[in-house]
Amino acid sequence: MTTFDDRERAFETKFARDEEMAFRVIARRNKLLGQWAAGLMKLTPEEADAYSKAVVQADFEEAGDEDVVRKLFGDLTAAGVEIEEADVRKAIEDHMVEARRQLMESK
Repeated sequence: MTTFDDRERAFETKFARDEEMAFRVIARRNKLLGQWAAGLMKLTPEEADAYSKAVVQADFEEAGDEDVVRKLFGDLTAAGVEIEEADVRKAIEDHMVEARRQLMESK
């Protein structure tokens, strides 16, 4: 029974670590997306930092990426940036790869 309990604890620990890493990757991705969008909107460094944090916060509104897409697309459009929703979705994919790479390098 001890072996089974040890395996169960190991799987639970791995699951918790994987979930934490997934959360960190998405948070990093959202920060990078905020910086990307801030650059397109020509925000100052201080405004860009605040905007990146706002994008990270926007992801807590609902499950999935739709809340982030809405925020980015809405803000970019409101700022007069000519962009398609598909471009925002592509940026999300690209920045996900970059966020994962950055976190793997920092280990």
